[in-house]
Amino acid sequence: MKSTLVAFAAALAIAGPAIAQPSEGPQPAPPPPAIAAPRDVAYPGTLRLEVDATDVERRIFRIRQTIPLPGPGPLTVLYPQWVPGGHSPRNAIYNVSGLTFRAGGQVVPWTRDPVSVFAFHVTPPPGAASLEVEFQFVTPTSPEQGRVVMTPEMLNAQWISLAMYPAGYYARRIPIEASIKLPPGWSYGTALETASTEGGVTRFKVVDFETLLDSPMFAGRYFKRYDLDTSGKSPVRLNIVADRPELLAATPEQIEAHRELVRQADRLYGARHFDRYEFLLALSERMGGIGLEHHRSSENGTDPEYFLDWATGAPSRNLLPHEYNHSWDGKFRRPADLWTPDYNTPMRDSLLWVYEGQDQYWGFVLGARSGLVTKEQTLDALAMTAATYSLGRPGRQWRSVEDTTHDPIIAGRRPIPWSTWQRSEDYYSEGQMVWLDVDTLIREKTSGRKSLDDFARRFFGMNDGSWVPLTYTFEDVVEGLNAVTPHDWAGFLTRRIKDAAPAFPLDGVTRGGYQLVYTDKPTAYWKDVEASRKMIDLTYSLGLTLNREATITGVLWEGPAFRAGLTAGDKILAVNGIAYETERLKEAITAAKTSKAPISLIVKDGDHFRVVAIDYHEGLRYPRLQRIPGKPDLLSRIYEPLK
Repeated sequence: MKSTLVAFAAALAIAGPAIAQPSEGPQPAPPPPAIAAPRDVAYPGTLRLEVDATDVERRIFRIRQTIPLPGPGPLTVLYPQWVPGGHSPRNAIYNVSGLTFRAGGQVVPWTRDPVSVFAFHVTPPPGAASLEVEFQFVTPTSPEQGRVVMTPEMLNAQWISLAMYPAGYYARRIPIEASIKLPPGWSYGTALETASTEGGVTRFKVVDFETLLDSPMFAGRYFKRYDLDTSGKSPVRLNIVADRPELLAATPEQIEAHRELVRQADRLYGARHFDRYEFLLALSERMGGIGLEHHRSSENGTDPEYFLDWATGAPSRNLLPHEYNHSWDGKFRRPADLWTPDYNTPMRDSLLWVYEGQDQYWGFVLGARSGLVTKEQTLDALAMTAATYSLGRPGRQWRSVEDTTHDPIIAGRRPIPWSTWQRSEDYYSEGQMVWLDVDTLIREKTSGRKSLDDFARRFFGMNDGSWVPLTYTFEDVVEGLNAVTPHDWAGFLTRRIKDAAPAFPLDGVTRGGYQLVYTDKPTAYWKDVEASRKMIDLTYSLGLTLNREATITGVLWEGPAFRAGLTAGDKILAVNGIAYETERLKEAITAAKTSKAPISLIVKDGDHFRVVAIDYHEGLRYPRLQRIPGKPDLLSRIYEPLK
């Protein structure tokens, strides 16, 4: 009997696969062959790239590229997909047009990979030595189509959008020689080294493909360059393009603050990981704004009145410190799961709370230490951030900071209806608050002998002079903190970053000697932010924000406006029966403090009109920081310039 059962079981095992018959209905089509994975070997030949950027009226880049063939047979050519600094697969392949491949004097048909649509398969004819690529990159002609990168006065040449490369190789192992033709009389800034300029065409020295794509260009009709480095260690320059020549005028004091930024970064890190650094700054309302970091440069686009409206422009002056700091935090030291060998291998963003969160922290610190913003403005900015996460992000109760690091891939910065509940890329500013907590905790535990500055120098300031990125993990961050001050940093960061929690701890602020309070008058910094963003922020009173046309742009989840049924997109027509004006709405909020009657709004939603009653009686509320008597003022120490 036993032998019969054994034989029966063996028969079932043998027949198992045959017994599992396919179900009725469709079956999946087989996937296409896998694209060659990148290998850490030298590419046999130097690519050549020629860009014609003179068609600024029609906003068109015209590209010709030569790719030496590594051998006979099929080749897969890749258009870069994943954008470093963007942390997402957002490169605008939809603007690639007129794509043509040629080899040996004849057109070579191409096929787009049906899965990896940034990949093109070609089979050059036998005996061909190189593949010629030609296409146009047609850029947006209006903001509705995307970020404008070309105007009659300036352009932003991002090589990542203007070049292709062969699959199967690390980007750093592919040499390339690039050139660009600019409109007559234009000047430019880039971290690339110029080899020659002739006939309006500028040729750059051969670099690897990774360096090329990490070295964008700003060029323009109205251009000015300021030398910022005065130590002689390596050039640091501020390259400015503007809509009009008068926007280029900067006072000596303004430029000195930018020079002090460079000096304060040197004192913080004690090392540089670049042979030169080029700030690229566009002062324009015509070319789209940008803030994008690179190892030896940064792309910065901001208010055209950056220098002229210096007194009220503090909110825009955090941009350069933030992007400059990325040369250390983000480019030299890089999360291990975010680094990839080429631009078509998916990135993983789990450590952006260090990459961007700590960078956000140091951006504000360096801004204050350099004098680009005052200590008071920095404290007011910190109050706004503290209020955001203590009251303005109820989504913290279901979603962790770490999970928001996936938002560049999930949401891609598209508008969302309930940002306070859904959360967006909160790893930036909530990350900033976490690192403030870390800094003040280290200072408290060591009686001021140590600080996050010590971690920064140890973690980001190593290998002075090296450009080679050095990757890190969560465990490396914990180890680096413990080397400064022993503590349960793994548990601390897990609770603050990886766990969802409804309550936001303000320990960094209170330990720093301040408390978050609300008053009925906004700070000057708050007013400057509202003016720069062209909006009215009533988040901590009615629980909404509006643009200057009285259209609601955001509603605080479970706030007074939310409970009254208001949503983003509604337009306020009247307040308590009288036509809407911003001051009239604020007066109504103030008057409701001494009245039991709700604030009455007439609201337009598309073709619908309705009367909305908001039962709110606490008056106007704006955040600011207030000193705690008798407690050490650690925040002032953090923002003091290093000597």
